[in-house]
Amino acid sequence: MHKPDDHGSHPEREQIDTSVGFEQSDVKLTGILVFLISLGALVVVTGVLCYGIGKAMNTHMNREDGPDSKWTKTVDVRQLGNMPNNPELQNKVAELTQQFPTPRVQTDDGNQDVADLHARENLLLENYTWVDSAHTRVRIPIERAMELMAQHGIAVAPTSQLQAPMTGDDRPTVQAPLTDGFAPTAFEQEEAQAAAIEARQREESGK
Repeated sequence: MHKPDDHGSHPEREQIDTSVGFEQSDVKLTGILVFLISLGALVVVTGVLCYGIGKAMNTHMNREDGPDSKWTKTVDVRQLGNMPNNPELQNKVAELTQQFPTPRVQTDDGNQDVADLHARENLLLENYTWVDSAHTRVRIPIERAMELMAQHGIAVAPTSQLQAPMTGDDRPTVQAPLTDGFAPTAFEQEEAQAAAIEARQREESGK
């Protein structure tokens, strides 16, 4: 008879063969084979279903499109090779891009737009231009306007009767602006500096 253990049970000790080097009872080849066979069957069935569905869809589309003609002929575009560049077409695309309605997507951070705006403003401030299409009023350069103002003075508006401020209120004062116009941006200053350097180099090379 077996001697009962501490828990009161009488287990029979199993003799383990340690000569094989691994536990044989944990390996179940039957379950692995069943899983692999099921997986293979699932792949095959899925492939057959996909092929059948695709075939049915192509048949339905071909029935709706009608028989093939010269307009529906399949062409292998790889035989055409690389198409040559067309400068005329590229210029047309660039022209259409420039005519695209605003607001357009900026290709840079906006520095060029600000520079173009200041260039247009300088063009109006430094040249004679017509104000209206009837050519009855003309816009004069700002330097000439300042000369005329220095010669003839500025028309003074008649003084208006100002109401006395209420108790505790102060009369507002208008302070002169810090600048007499816009200040060039860093981008414009760099462009002007580069243009000055280029002009100096051309002068030195001409000598």
